[in-house]
Amino acid sequence: MLTIALRSARDRWVTFVGSFVALALGVGLIATMGLGLAATLEAPQRLPERFAQAPVVVRGDDVLRVPVPGGERTGRLAHPRPVTPELARRLAALGPTTEDRSFPVRAEGGPEQLVGHPWSVAAFAPYTLDAGRSPRSDGEVVTTGWARPGARIGTDHGSVTVVGTVADRGFEDAVFWTDARAARLSPVVDQLVVAADPTAVQDAVGEAVRALPGRDADVRVLTGRDRRHADPDPERDSEALLAVNAALGTAGGVTGFVSVFVVASTFAFAVARRRKEFALLRAAGATPGRIRRTVAAEALLLGAVASATGCLLGAYGAPVLVSYLVDEGFAPRWFAVGDATWPFHAAFWAGLLVALAGVVAASWRAGRVAPCEALREAAHETRTMTPGRWILGAGLLLAGLGTLAHSLLTDPSDLLHRKTYTSRPMLFIVAFALLSPVLVRPLVRLIAWLPARLPGAGGMLIRENAAAGIRRTAAVAAPVLVTVALAGSLLGTTATLNGAEAAEIRRLTTADHVVTAGPGGFDPAAVERIRAVPGTEISATAATAVHVLEEGTALIRSDARAADPEALARTARLPLTAGSVTDLDDDSIIVTAEWERHTVGSTVEVWLGDGTRRTLRIAAVMSVGTGGNGAYVTPANAPGATVDRIDVRLAPGADGAAVGAALAEAARQAGGRVLTKDRWVAENRPGTARTTRTGFLLVLGIALLYTGIALAGTLVMATSDRARDFAVLRLAGATRRQVLRLVAGESLLVVLVGTVTGTLVAVLNLAGVRAALGLLDVRSALVVPWGALGTTSGACAAVAVVSAVVPAALCLRRRAVETAGVRD
Repeated sequence: MLTIALRSARDRWVTFVGSFVALALGVGLIATMGLGLAATLEAPQRLPERFAQAPVVVRGDDVLRVPVPGGERTGRLAHPRPVTPELARRLAALGPTTEDRSFPVRAEGGPEQLVGHPWSVAAFAPYTLDAGRSPRSDGEVVTTGWARPGARIGTDHGSVTVVGTVADRGFEDAVFWTDARAARLSPVVDQLVVAADPTAVQDAVGEAVRALPGRDADVRVLTGRDRRHADPDPERDSEALLAVNAALGTAGGVTGFVSVFVVASTFAFAVARRRKEFALLRAAGATPGRIRRTVAAEALLLGAVASATGCLLGAYGAPVLVSYLVDEGFAPRWFAVGDATWPFHAAFWAGLLVALAGVVAASWRAGRVAPCEALREAAHETRTMTPGRWILGAGLLLAGLGTLAHSLLTDPSDLLHRKTYTSRPMLFIVAFALLSPVLVRPLVRLIAWLPARLPGAGGMLIRENAAAGIRRTAAVAAPVLVTVALAGSLLGTTATLNGAEAAEIRRLTTADHVVTAGPGGFDPAAVERIRAVPGTEISATAATAVHVLEEGTALIRSDARAADPEALARTARLPLTAGSVTDLDDDSIIVTAEWERHTVGSTVEVWLGDGTRRTLRIAAVMSVGTGGNGAYVTPANAPGATVDRIDVRLAPGADGAAVGAALAEAARQAGGRVLTKDRWVAENRPGTARTTRTGFLLVLGIALLYTGIALAGTLVMATSDRARDFAVLRLAGATRRQVLRLVAGESLLVVLVGTVTGTLVAVLNLAGVRAALGLLDVRSALVVPWGALGTTSGACAAVAVVSAVVPAALCLRRRAVETAGVRD
């Protein structure tokens, strides 16, 4: 068998080269994604940054810990507890202490994420002056190099003069005030550096915490490597790796599906094109088992070589992928490919398995034909739809429709989750690909109806050739179907959801103006100045969060807003399904229908933004919507939350222009902005998250590249087998240019068939998303990304035409009489 396989591979190298390239590229993609995933499994141990030189750091615990059977669940508090003055006095008795305060700063021409600190804590990083001097008065500051000494800068805390700079250490953009000025700007002590024995500090903290009744969270004493928890965003590396892991996992799953699907299709087509060879072997006495073993040996040989080549491609491709992710800011700067070997094993054996699986069905069918039927079977494509293909294709289609209907009837919001709308299209893609021979002939005749009626025989020949070669047409259309369906489903779903969220924001907002705060929010005095503007009714709200333990084990965080219920009812239209906004009070909460408990009047146990445990009555229930409807509480249940948004409604008879000008002046003094409702909606129109967009572009780029190579390989195989057809056309009077135009036109027709089928799959998936939005009471339009579909199909068409015309031109270089006289 191996000898026959080697000779067959040598004599039919054109047939095998397409399968080899497709498989090698598929294995390379799997290896590349696997190596990227392996690099995300463990983040390096981060060392302390802001307090690298601090002996002991004491800070309020910012982690909520809830005991559950078998352990505990943790969550990040929205408003960590500060270091209390009493605790600071106790610790000052042990040794010198330094109070740390961190507060947001907005400066003209400064970085977007700018933070202020007292100058005394700069020594613990350590920050050292590289120009100028330290600040000595309220109007003097030191920066991390983003402004030079002598510069006069306007900030939301007044105009200041830069008197010195320190080297940027890469983890924050900072501005340092004198300790006295920083204390007035931010009275709350976030952290306390203590120059004392850690054990003594721990004992003092323990005594202080036990003396404070009602405190559920302990104060943290940080030493050694644990001091990194006092740095800004200490978990950013792990969170960044989690995002990269999720994106590469999704990309790997989708590209793995695409590669397996296209490889299997290419292998099956390659075997199907050899039916005449198998027919002759059967007529010469070869048994079905011998044919199957020969094909399996060829697949094994080709699969082993192609998989090894793919692993080599993956070794070179993974660093390129990682470099792209780092350059795009999607992964941390230190992210690099590790020394894991399991991705190579997974990719190699997956490629070998796909190679064998891709030829099983076709070789089984070729081996089953009787010798007397072999030549007839090889001469005509009669039965392209086998019972197994009917059963599998129809079963997957019914499974896709069934799961879609089940989700719509039980949990429509599940269809809006990224994992769901990324994976669900696969069922429909495979189903339509398996059933494509049924769709090819009617689609070909429909698309080519007009060209076939134009003067000349070209249109008619294009239509009949594509309709007669159903297997060839379906094999070429399959990769186009996959790419177009993925582009339409992924990009269309995100665009539809973004439009739905924008429509939801517009419907919920009834205010005439929205006043937004700067980085630090509005202080009470600023809120009162805006409230004092004549002719207005305002609702000041603050961002917070609550945690709830569901099913006894899952600690769920829900974003929330703290608002006065009477004012909220006048400036917002909440999507309530039960209850009333005005029923909200300090002992109640408004939740969404996705909470485990969501019955008006029942109670729910929650942990507030600072970790305080409370039992609240459910005053009202909102619909789930697109998932952006959070909970609502009163300000009493949002300790530590700062007002960051004020909705303003004009009183009857008020002068809109005068009110707008007065609001703008009041907001300017507080460092805020005034937006009309339309501008507020436009500026807050949801967009696809950068990580999601990068992941989708990565998936679609790889899919398009893979589709192009698969198209080229399949068309080269198909066109090289049609040399005799071209010779017959030449002998019938067709010129060389007419034959090439015929080949190009047929290629375009086949790509159009794949595009139409892929668009049908995308529309079917988008219709499911739109139905889910309707059931969630969200009114929005269905968005089909025609631009992306056109670009994708155009790229496929260009590859298809070149890949068909070039081998056809090479075939036409031989004399037509010689080619037509060849006998296989």
